[in-house]
Amino acid sequence: MSENKQKMISVTIDGTPVTVPENTTILDAAKLLGVHIPTLCHHEDLCVAGNCRVCMVEVKGSRTLQASCATPASDGMEIYTNSRLVRTARKHVIELLLSEHRGDCLRCYRNGNCELQALANEYRIDQGVFIDLHKEDQVDISSPAIQKDDSKCIRCQRCVRACTELQSVSALCVAHKGADMRITTFWDKALAYVVCTNCGQCVTHCPTGALTERNYVEDVWDAIYDPTKHVVVQTAPAIRVSIGEEVGLEPGQRVTKRLVTALRRLGFDSVLDTDFTADLTIIEEGNELLHRLTKAVRDKEDVALPMITSCSPGWIKYIEHEFSNHLDHLSTCKSPQQMFGPLAKTYYAEKIGVDPKDMVVVSIMPCTAKKFEAARPEMMASGLRDVDYVLTTRELGLMIRQAGIDFTKLEEGDYDSILGKSTGAGAIFGATGGVMEAALRTAYELITGREIPFENLNIKPVRGLSGVKEATLKIEGTLEKYKFLEGVELKVAIGHGLANARKIMKQLESGESPYHFIEIMACPGGCIGGGGQPIPTTDEIRTKRANAIYDEDEKMQYRKSHDNPEIIEIYEDFLKEPLGHKSHELLHTSYVKREKN
Repeated sequence: MSENKQKMISVTIDGTPVTVPENTTILDAAKLLGVHIPTLCHHEDLCVAGNCRVCMVEVKGSRTLQASCATPASDGMEIYTNSRLVRTARKHVIELLLSEHRGDCLRCYRNGNCELQALANEYRIDQGVFIDLHKEDQVDISSPAIQKDDSKCIRCQRCVRACTELQSVSALCVAHKGADMRITTFWDKALAYVVCTNCGQCVTHCPTGALTERNYVEDVWDAIYDPTKHVVVQTAPAIRVSIGEEVGLEPGQRVTKRLVTALRRLGFDSVLDTDFTADLTIIEEGNELLHRLTKAVRDKEDVALPMITSCSPGWIKYIEHEFSNHLDHLSTCKSPQQMFGPLAKTYYAEKIGVDPKDMVVVSIMPCTAKKFEAARPEMMASGLRDVDYVLTTRELGLMIRQAGIDFTKLEEGDYDSILGKSTGAGAIFGATGGVMEAALRTAYELITGREIPFENLNIKPVRGLSGVKEATLKIEGTLEKYKFLEGVELKVAIGHGLANARKIMKQLESGESPYHFIEIMACPGGCIGGGGQPIPTTDEIRTKRANAIYDEDEKMQYRKSHDNPEIIEIYEDFLKEPLGHKSHELLHTSYVKREKN
C-alpha cells in the first residue's frame, strides 16, 4: 500500500455502516449517508469550534454526548444521531439559546432566513421551560454599512472567526466569561470607530439577526414614489448571478435580462449597468499601469510598483488601517460604483435633460462596504453625493418580494443606453481574478496591437478560488511606442479575502514583491462571495456563481473593455482621453491614513 494512501475506517451511523477516511468528523461522516445533523456554530468556511452543542450525538460506550462537528470518527464507532437522549438534549440546548435571545422574530430582518428560528420551528419550541434572560441591548448603528444587535446574539462566535480567519482583521472579539461572555470590539467601541472594514463577512456568517447590513429599502421606496425625482439604478456584475437565489432559484442562474425587467417594474426611471463603468475602470486603470511602467522601465524613475487595484472598498479601508504607508501603490481609480455616480449626475443628467439635484442614484451591490464607500466625503465629484443609496442583493430581493413580482415569469429586458452597454470584461469583475483578466485583455492589446495569446481570451491562470494566484505574461511584438517593454515579463498576483491580502502586503512591505500589478478583493471569491450576497454562501455556491459569471462573459457581443462602443463614445463626447483632466476630476481619488487600532 502506498504511504500516501489515506487510511479508511468503518463506522455505523443509526444502524447503517459507512466507510470514511481517517480523521473525518462524525458530522461529515453523517453527511455521506445523507443524515442531517443540525449545527449553529459550525460553518464550512471556518475552523471547528464545537461550542454551541446543537450537533450533539450519542456514541456507544461514551459517557457523554459528543459534538459531532469536533469529534473525529474512529474505526468501529457506533453513532446515534436521533436517539431519545440526543433529541432531548438538543431540544434543551435550543431552549437555552432562545432564553437569551430577543424573540421578536416578526420584526427581525432575518425572519424566514434565521438558523435559530429554523431549529426552533423544527423542534417545535413553542413553550420555553427556562426563564427569559435576554437583555435589551442597545443596537449599534454607528456604521453606515453594518448593524450589530447583541440581544439577538447566540455567542456562536462565527462572526469572530470570520473576521479573524478569513479577513485577518479581528475587529470583533470575545469578551468576559460564562454568563457575561459577549461579542464586542476593541475597548467596546462602536463599529464605526474600530478597524472594521465593513466587508460584511461577519453578516453572511451570522446564523441570526445579530449582525445585518444597514437597510435603506424604505429610503429607496420613498425616492421612487417622489414624482420630482429621477431615480437611476445601477447593478453590479455579481448581482446577475446571485439575485435568483433571493427569489427561489438555484445558485449560479444567470438572470440579467429578467433583473432589468424587475427593476423597471419596481419603478426605477433609468436601469443602467455598473459593468459599463467596470469597462471604464479598465481603460483608466490600464492606462495608469502603462504610465507607471513607462516611468519605471523607460524613464528609470522610482514609481510605486506593484500597482494595486482599488475596486474593493473593504480592501481600501483595510489598507488604510493596516498598511497606510503603502497607499501610493493603490490605483487612483475609483471603483466602478463610484465612477458611475458622478457620470450619472453630469454626463447622463445632461444627456437626458434632468437637473442633477433631482436625480437619485441607487446602487445594487453584492457588498456591504459599498454603503460605507458611497458615504465617504471624497465621493462628491459631481458637486453632490455621487451615489445616494446602496442596496445589497438581499435588500433588492426584499423589494422584489414586497412588490409581489414573480421573477420566474418576467419577460426579458435590456439596459437603457448611454451608461448601460457593457462587455464580458466588465461582467467578470464579479469573480476573483476578473479585474486582472479584464485589465490584461486590454493592456496587452494596447501594447502590442494584438489580442492576448490565450485561447478564446480566457486567462485561466488568474481564475479559481485559490487564496493567492500568480501569473506571468511575456510581452512580445510591441508597437513602436512601447518598444521599451519588449521582452518584459509582466508579473501579476491575485488575492481574495483579507487574510490573503495581508500575505501579499507583508511581502511588499519586506521589499520582496516581484509583481507589477496586483488585484485584491476583500471577500472570499471576490464579489460573488460579498458580504451583501444571499445567505448561505459557501465555496460550492461561490463556484457556481463564478461559473455563471464566466458564462455571461462568453455570451457577450464584446469581450474587451476598449471595444465597448459607449466607452468609445463617452471619451469622444465628454472625457476626451484616459487620465485626462475630466477623468481625474470625476473618476480618480485619493485615500487616507487611518488608525491601526
